[in-house]
Amino acid sequence: MNIKFSYLYRDSGNYKRFGDVIFSNPNNLTILDMENLIKSKLIDGEWFYAQDWGLPNLHFEDWDEDLDHGFHEFESLSYSEELENAPISLEYFIGRLMNLRQVV
Repeated sequence: MNIKFSYLYRDSGNYKRFGDVIFSNPNNLTILDMENLIKSKLIDGEWFYAQDWGLPNLHFEDWDEDLDHGFHEFESLSYSEELENAPISLEYFIGRLMNLRQVV
């Protein structure tokens, strides 16, 4: 089964843009293992910078530097039969996360 990573961007006006990335999972990694790694790298247990994680940016086009922030919000992981659409492999994604410093 593939792994679906769901996340969102919430701007200063609380407008939301949702996104999903489907990773091929040839080594049958478990959701629990992935979730533990992801949660250990989130800022304050919720947020991350999509560009640092190699994921598509969900910011709105009308970005206001004085009001909006760069964080994306982790939503969930799930198994999926949907076709892979990730810009990077699951192994590369895991490697990027493992190389990020741990945040509190």
